[in-house]
Amino acid sequence: MTSSRITWEAAGARRLGRQFLANPAPPGTALADVVATMPAAHAQVLSAAELSVGLRAAGATRADVRDALWRASTLIKTFGPRGTVHLLAARDLPLFTAALPAVPSGPNPFPPGVRLDDEQAAQVVAAIGDALDGVCLTADELGEEVLARTGPWAGDLVMPAFQGMWPRWRTVLHRAGQSGALCFGPDRGRRVTYTRPPRPRPLPADEALRTLLHRYLLAYGPATSRHFAGWLAAPPAWAQELFAAAEETGEIEEVDFEGGLAWVAAGDTAFPDDPPRGVRLLPYFDAYGIAAQPRERLFPGPAYERALARGQAGNHPVLLVDGVVAGVWHQRRRGRRTTVTVESLTALTARQERELAGQAERVGEVLEARAELVRGEVTTGPHA
Repeated sequence: MTSSRITWEAAGARRLGRQFLANPAPPGTALADVVATMPAAHAQVLSAAELSVGLRAAGATRADVRDALWRASTLIKTFGPRGTVHLLAARDLPLFTAALPAVPSGPNPFPPGVRLDDEQAAQVVAAIGDALDGVCLTADELGEEVLARTGPWAGDLVMPAFQGMWPRWRTVLHRAGQSGALCFGPDRGRRVTYTRPPRPRPLPADEALRTLLHRYLLAYGPATSRHFAGWLAAPPAWAQELFAAAEETGEIEEVDFEGGLAWVAAGDTAFPDDPPRGVRLLPYFDAYGIAAQPRERLFPGPAYERALARGQAGNHPVLLVDGVVAGVWHQRRRGRRTTVTVESLTALTARQERELAGQAERVGEVLEARAELVRGEVTTGPHA
């Protein structure tokens, strides 16, 4: 039996509030606390992650995010949900490194001549962890250490990448990150480095999965098992079983969400009375744009075609108006200035135009640049 009826507007208002998008976190709030609400910030493009985090915290800049990463170590850059690069609160590392390896993977995307078997993959992950213990290495340096600990088979150039080929061991680089054997270190010039994070306290996988589900529902509930599976790139049938088990133990509860069945964390049925209001600029791959579901409600009408790339969210920075996507934007930096071009798909009121100007200015502050707002068509294509 469903216990509550939740509207899209109520869900959006709560999600925005909990992620500090309705109102930024007060000055002095730890950035790890901000990231934990997401509960991970996509960081394939680090400058976009800096914006995701900075826009959610009053007064924060990209320097603050970098300080949390490379000096204070309260944030960690590593491979997270979907095997993609994310920023995590360092305190959440035990949770993710226990939960993510327990998520079944789909079919191996690499052909037989490229992929590693399970035993070889385990050898490479162990070699990566051993090689990175206490040091920062570039990819080439790490490759040499991996081959010395495994064998020449790990170094075969079989993986298409950019303009060349990568060695076979790199096919499981994300698995090393998800298991806690690897994270990113500070760049060495223009070269990425890797290191090993502090070894996390062991956490039972089933407990970690239940906790991760709870955290996801706090951020994005009401949600279905299919929504959760999409966030993790997990098999839908597996996610459905996880939801069924959690419902049976009373950890989640069913609600009526816009006339369909969805779930929230047990007891977490309070939602705002007022609908979401305000204008926000969200960068590439912002967690809210990727995870908030159902996607057709977040990207209504023309936004579904304009702001998505073949149905995939994150490839365009988006203009959010009253909790839904209403346009796209792009920023181009030149020295200490950045031009913020915004293409709106709907007419904005005078108040919304003022809020948009304030958001563009805030983007500049986070990027430590002076922003100029331009209204017009965004000609930049989707990010790969």
